[in-house]
Amino acid sequence: MENFNYSVAIIDDERESLYTSSLILKQSGINDVVLIEDPRELPVVLKERSFSVLLLDLSMPHISGFELLKYLSLEYPEIPVIILTAIKDIETAVECIKIGASDYLVKPVEKNKLTSSIKKALEMNRLKEEILGLKHRLIEDKLEYEEAFSEIITVNQKMRGIFKYIEVISKTEQPVLITGETGTGKELVARAIHKISGRKGEFVAVNVAGLDDTMFSDTLFGHRKGAFTGAISNREGMISRARGGTLFLDEIGDLSEASQLKLLRVIQERVYYPLGSDIAKSTDARIIVATNQDIHDMVNKGAFRKDLFYRLKAHHVHLSPLRERKDDIPVLLDHFIEESAKELGKKPPKYPEELIILLTNYSFPGNIRELKMIVYDAVARCKSSILSLEVFKEMIDISNSIDKELKNEIVKFYIQMRFPDKLPTLKEMEELLINEALRRAKGNQGIAASMLGITRQALNKRLNKLHKK
Repeated sequence: MENFNYSVAIIDDERESLYTSSLILKQSGINDVVLIEDPRELPVVLKERSFSVLLLDLSMPHISGFELLKYLSLEYPEIPVIILTAIKDIETAVECIKIGASDYLVKPVEKNKLTSSIKKALEMNRLKEEILGLKHRLIEDKLEYEEAFSEIITVNQKMRGIFKYIEVISKTEQPVLITGETGTGKELVARAIHKISGRKGEFVAVNVAGLDDTMFSDTLFGHRKGAFTGAISNREGMISRARGGTLFLDEIGDLSEASQLKLLRVIQERVYYPLGSDIAKSTDARIIVATNQDIHDMVNKGAFRKDLFYRLKAHHVHLSPLRERKDDIPVLLDHFIEESAKELGKKPPKYPEELIILLTNYSFPGNIRELKMIVYDAVARCKSSILSLEVFKEMIDISNSIDKELKNEIVKFYIQMRFPDKLPTLKEMEELLINEALRRAKGNQGIAASMLGITRQALNKRLNKLHKK
């Protein structure tokens, strides 16, 4: 079992059957097991404590399993009930499932079959809770753990939706896959998940890019003295440091196939082997991974294990690039100006209104990290109370980003449309480009010129020619 904190109640009037089922559960790692021989005691026990799963016999004196199942379906629908009975009858099984049982097992039941049934019931219950929780968050439009997201500066509604999803999944044991371009804040999201999870252990971050299989194993799992040349003492791995906490693996798309297989084993079996050791060590660390690569494409091409991908994708958070969150640029700009001025011991400078136009028309291939770097550099170079627009123009290669994006959009438009017999002239196309650039730049000729890859003087000349025609 992947989680040893489950609590199970077994309701059966046969003492031998009670202890047999109890032994199977304890061998599987479930130690919180309550045995109830008299079915009349169950309603009383349920008022005093809760259970993860109930195992229920059908043929019992005083109250039958059928009656108890109906009662549980009405009063405690959130608790999965597995029927464990000697009655081998399809109609009885179907009736129990209709009433609300999650599974129907016939005695004597094998260990693997029982643990698998419990696992499936818990997984289905977890999914139900997450769906209900997500619906509740979306309807309320309110965050329960606002402070956990304090490091993520945003006013974007799509990001707020992601925060609500994170609140729902943070307390589960399942892995989380975070995808998004470089600089979108994947580690900040992982830290927010850890904070909300309530885990007492550390948040341990490891960048696995460039690690071969041996280095990956040594970094994560550690080694025993003498495991290889230079291993003069035992070394604790990062996964050991993350016990009771969260292990965050960044750049997961760079893992070799051998390392992918080892990670899969850790997630499935919750055990690992330090280098040079044949003794398995268990872990309860929550696994969160991130990548800036197209992981779906890697799976399709065979570069990433499909089974590992589906295990990691139990929960998936995708972060949009900054160019798709342009409403965040003004608040991020203010934040980075304040932050950089404080670090540099300066008074926060103001900025011209045109700066927002300039930045919102830039594609930011480096995303939020790039914006931060640009602002920090501009504040450091600022010698007055107002940031220079020219400094920003120098630092962003606007002609290689927006110019290409703008022209591609217009070219695609004309390729896709049905041309009339007479094609538009070059002068007409030039006018169209200039007007579009001015519209995007909100009339600012300097920014429009940058978009078109020409100087402001050259744009003025072209505008004068167009106005004279």
